[in-house]
Amino acid sequence: MKKLGRSHRPFFRVCAMDQRSPRDGRVIEELGYYDPMCPETDARVSLKSDRIDHWISVGAQPSDKVAVLIKKYGTNGTHLEQQKAALERLGKRKQYTPAPPEAPKPKAEEPKAEAAPESEEPKAETATDDAAATEEAASE
Repeated sequence: MKKLGRSHRPFFRVCAMDQRSPRDGRVIEELGYYDPMCPETDARVSLKSDRIDHWISVGAQPSDKVAVLIKKYGTNGTHLEQQKAALERLGKRKQYTPAPPEAPKPKAEEPKAEAAPESEEPKAETATDDAAATEEAASE
């Protein structure tokens, strides 16, 4: 299995590889994939059964995890019916798009407090008033 994906989101490809090549190195042939993050457990694996049978017949040795996947989802797998049902459920999930949640209705506007009349203008502060206020603040 060749590991792909990103951190905390693994994805694996089932590959025929030379034993001497590194795990994520050059492959001879890609035989399927395994997505452990898929919500449907039985839909996590997709294998090319005929190609896997060919490689095993010519002497390829699957790793432990791949051997389990082949036993479950290979040519005469024990979980093939569950896999078909899971794939159907996933297909329906993609077709189903839930309606967006309704936004909360805005509350009726309450009457606002009356603003100060515009005819009254604020008093203009002079430089002497600013200096006096600064001196009072400093003395406190």
